[in-house]
Amino acid sequence: MTRIIAFIEGLLSAQDNDGFLLFWAKEMLGALLVLALFWMLSHLVVMLLNKWGRRLTAFTSTDLDDRLLQRIVPHISRLFIVFGVYLALRSLPLHEKLVMVASGVIYVILVVIVCNVIYHALDELMKWYVIRQQDGSGAVMSRQMVPVAEKIVSLFLMGAALIVVLKHFNYDIFSLVTALGIGSLAIGMAAKDTLAHMISGFTIMLDRPFRIGDRIQLVGGQIGDVADIGLRSTKIKTLDNQLLIIPNSDLCNTMLTNQAFPNSRSKGRINIGVSYDSDVEQVKQLLVATASEVDTVLSDPAPEAFFVSFGDSALNMALFFWVEEYSTLFATTDKINSLIIKRFAEHSIEIPFPIRTVKMQKGTD
Repeated sequence: MTRIIAFIEGLLSAQDNDGFLLFWAKEMLGALLVLALFWMLSHLVVMLLNKWGRRLTAFTSTDLDDRLLQRIVPHISRLFIVFGVYLALRSLPLHEKLVMVASGVIYVILVVIVCNVIYHALDELMKWYVIRQQDGSGAVMSRQMVPVAEKIVSLFLMGAALIVVLKHFNYDIFSLVTALGIGSLAIGMAAKDTLAHMISGFTIMLDRPFRIGDRIQLVGGQIGDVADIGLRSTKIKTLDNQLLIIPNSDLCNTMLTNQAFPNSRSKGRINIGVSYDSDVEQVKQLLVATASEVDTVLSDPAPEAFFVSFGDSALNMALFFWVEEYSTLFATTDKINSLIIKRFAEHSIEIPFPIRTVKMQKGTD
């Protein structure tokens, strides 16, 4: 009798184990079907975006949408697959804590993927601006600002992702934001000069009063070519091959002359005095003709000569001329001056020395 009872209990136990295994097999099969469905859905979405999305973007005049589509499509595929894994895990009859931990991990992965999509889209947008700038279409953002902007965007996205994740796990983010605000205020007070230079650097990059390679003249009279525009300072290479390093805040709060804007043409001026017995009209014509002999002087606008003023010992004349590149102005002025001396000697036009006439009166007794 005892053996019969044990045999019946064994049969019931086997039936329970088979039912348990059958139940888990059904649940696992359902989870795998959900995962397979989202895997196929991700491939379908990628195929549609690659096929029809590219056809739609072909109608636009810019290639920005094509570049964005190429960068974003792989991340969209991952987004669908991870979401499918999340739903598959939720469909399984797992322990509540295990489901909570797995759901939290998948949520973090989803936040990372979304931040990646945003970062790659913004990164592609900034690179598109750089290409437009190289093509000469007047992009707003300069090439020097792109690495800095990329770092700022990445830091902002990391902070936003951290806040979203902490909020999802019911952490108090108010204290974290308060601590970050107080810390930022303390850092700002301690490094106010550095921050002022950095903000001025952003202002220079956005406003673009000058670009790398432009020749500028400072208030102090220094002239040089802009070698680099950094966050803290701007480097200027002077004509005598020295490097001026000027804080950006000083450049933002001073007046300067950009000789390369609106174009690289530059106007030269030569002041010269002739004797009082000279024919003014002849001198002006000779000055214009002399400047026209130099090949680097532009014919449009043509050189001009003017009678400026009466000097103590000479009639003061001024010759104005234009050159195509400001870098050739000094050498062109030298050629014109050498020719003026030669042409004045040929036409017997005198460049007088300073003269003083002293009249003396005899004293009376």
